Amino acid sequence: MTTQHTASSPQGFRETLAALESAQKPGHGVPAYTRWVNRRLARYFAAAAVKYGISPNQVTAISAFWSFTGIILIIFAPPTFGTALSISILFALGYALDSADGQVARVTGASSPAGEWLDHVVDSIRVPAVHLAVLISFIRWQDDWPVQGWSLWWVPIAFTLQTVGHFMSQILAEQLRNNRKTAAPPAGGALRSFINLHMDAGTLCWIFVFWGWAPAFIAVYALLFCANLATTALSMKRKFQSLNTPAEV
Repeated sequence: MTTQHTASSPQGFRETLAALESAQKPGHGVPAYTRWVNRRLARYFAAAAVKYGISPNQVTAISAFWSFTGIILIIFAPPTFGTALSISILFALGYALDSADGQVARVTGASSPAGEWLDHVVDSIRVPAVHLAVLISFIRWQDDWPVQGWSLWWVPIAFTLQTVGHFMSQILAEQLRNNRKTAAPPAGGALRSFINLHMDAGTLCWIFVFWGWAPAFIAVYALLFCANLATTALSMKRKFQSLNTPAEV
């Protein structure tokens, strides 16, 4: 996510790891997996990237590579237990590296608007692509799924729309809040981190361990969609109200 490197930034693995651990972003309201698992794992990847001179943009590219390898498996590999484990690991690895690129940029002082833009563009493609890949697999491997046709296909289609709408809502609300100086909705604490676990990208990564067990995956995937849809609707309502409220001076 960057183009420059500062000479004063830590270069060794341990030094970088210590710097990252002492300068973490606030975790208030951040879903539990991202807050306590993914960010911690990302710190190790970020420290390794700094040690070996891997730039934030290169970390973003590596993250995208692993994530899209998992997406290719969803489309072209039959839904078996081996495929399920491989997909989950690839997605979790991609997600950890997705957090690592920003940490590399911050610890090296190499943040840039272009890098942040690249990170968001990759994310805006990656997550909908997962659900579209599920749709393609439902169609391509119809004999492996107990439910067929539109009674099953509507779930990944609707999940794609929900994901795109929520991502746009988050990004646009943040920009409008900064530009118009409007109030921010309350972030919440540790309890909210667990309540929002269904919205966590890490949860989506790991539900694919059920990919080789069709009835379980369909049930978990559909329930996850319904929970995400309800929370997205509530989140959009809160954002709409907060954007109509001036920030306190």
